[in-house]
This record gives sequence, C-alpha cells and structure tokens, in this order.
Amino acid sequence: MQSRLRVQGHPIQPMLVTFPLGLFVSATVFDLTDVIGGPAFLGEVGYWTGVAALFAAAMTAIAGMVDLWDVPGDQTRRTAVAFNLVNAAMAGMFLVSCLIRAHSPQRGASVAILITELVALAVGGVGVHLGARLMRQFDRRRRTEAGTFDVLGGVAGSTVEVVRPRP
Repeated sequence: MQSRLRVQGHPIQPMLVTFPLGLFVSATVFDLTDVIGGPAFLGEVGYWTGVAALFAAAMTAIAGMVDLWDVPGDQTRRTAVAFNLVNAAMAGMFLVSCLIRAHSPQRGASVAILITELVALAVGGVGVHLGARLMRQFDRRRRTEAGTFDVLGGVAGSTVEVVRPRP
C-alpha cells in the first residue's frame, strides 16, 4: 500500500486501525459485564475505554484520509472509501453511546446502549472485511508492478523489483 504516512516503509493506518477496534471490543465487554450484574465500576471503565477508542478512531481516520489521496481512482478507491465510511459509522455509533452516558452520574451501561455497541461491532466486522479486501487489492497491485521471488520456498513475500532499461 502506498502511503504518505509511513514508519520504516510500512503504512501507519493499517497499524492504527487495530487500536480503536480493540478498545471498542473491550468497552463492550466491560459494558456487558456491567449489564449482567458485575461491579458498577466496570460500566465506568467501559465508558472511559469507549472514549479512548473514539480518540484512537479519530487519529486512525485522519491517517486514512491522508492515505486516501494516494489511492488510484478505481475499485481500490471505492473499497478504501467504503472502508473509511464503515469505520466512521462504527465510531459514530459508539460516540452516541458515550454522549448518552456522559451526563449520567455513574456512566453505567444499559441494555439499549449494549445493543447499540453490539450493532456497532457488527458494522466494524464489515470494516475488517473491507480492510482485508483493501490489503489484498494493494498486494495484487504491488505484485503486478514488481516481480516476485518465490524460488526460496521458506521466504514468503520477498519481492524483487523489475528494472526496465530506459530508452
């Protein structure tokens, strides 16, 4: 994947996307525990984990928008836009959940909030599928631009650039 934001040659956005997703799942687990009768403080932990996930999602969205500038205008671009929109929808649903809870004294979860978070995670699952498809599309594009060197069997994914002589 070509990207303007890179760390040692690797794009940042695919690395960042794991943080909000993991934090959203953790927040939902804390809220589930609160709803089924666990200690009351777990609802507040779920709330603050959701808030942290929203900040991580915002940073990931910024990196995704920067990366979107470099995506060619074909099927890959449509997949990248869909990926970013689905992730924004998931974050939006968690934002609604956090805003509802922000004004309650205990910030505990309710059944309605838990259902909203579970639906948001299902939407996030679609985002994971789109992200995997996007990585495969970038990998296919990269392989067509560079020849692969799979003769060594044990070294998977090694590439050799094809150098064409200039006229």
